[in-house]
Amino acid sequence: MADQQARLSWRDDVVPVSDQFDDPYFSLQGGLAETEFVFLAGNDLPQRFVPGFQIAELGFGTGLGMLTAWKAWEEAGMTTPLQFTSFEAFPMLPADMAKALAAFPAITPWAERFLQLWKGTGRCDLGTLQLNVVIGDARVSLPEWTGQADAWFLDGFSPAKNPELWQADLMQQVARHTKQGGSAATYTAAGFVRRGLEEAGFEVTRVPGFGRKRHMTKAKMV
Repeated sequence: MADQQARLSWRDDVVPVSDQFDDPYFSLQGGLAETEFVFLAGNDLPQRFVPGFQIAELGFGTGLGMLTAWKAWEEAGMTTPLQFTSFEAFPMLPADMAKALAAFPAITPWAERFLQLWKGTGRCDLGTLQLNVVIGDARVSLPEWTGQADAWFLDGFSPAKNPELWQADLMQQVARHTKQGGSAATYTAAGFVRRGLEEAGFEVTRVPGFGRKRHMTKAKMV
């Protein structure tokens, strides 16, 4: 499974859609704005940024979550590296990532720096961001990870399309790899996801979602 690439279709030649999960990679109403709303604001970022901050993510996709965080990190004046670890089962080809990210000119400077160095898997030293993309099934790779996140971006495909990435046992692993006082955020408000996070030890809050989505989920490790 680790060597499988993402299979894509393109909606209006702009939005990549996963053929594996029949789900778009980002919001049709504005992927960058949604990422900032859900994953930055949902984790109270950039207010919580401190040197050595660690973000972990389920679902690297186009790299939009990473780039949004990196942009916010630099714009907050941080000069030490942000640590960013993402777990991805079906990596996109760099050329497909470049095509998808072209939809967001606000992050073009960061996307260009990233794509110049990105080889498609593994670690990437971007100076003010240290990226590690762990390829494979997160249900296998996350338990083996030795890191602890200050914030989680839970950004897999829709729970209805990809339930494996939202099961209670994986949420337990997310919790186990979250620092005390750490947080998680996701665009979904599915009941079984919220319950899984609560059972794992998070304090879970359902809050207004982005655009047409009525609700999203914020969680804190108390």
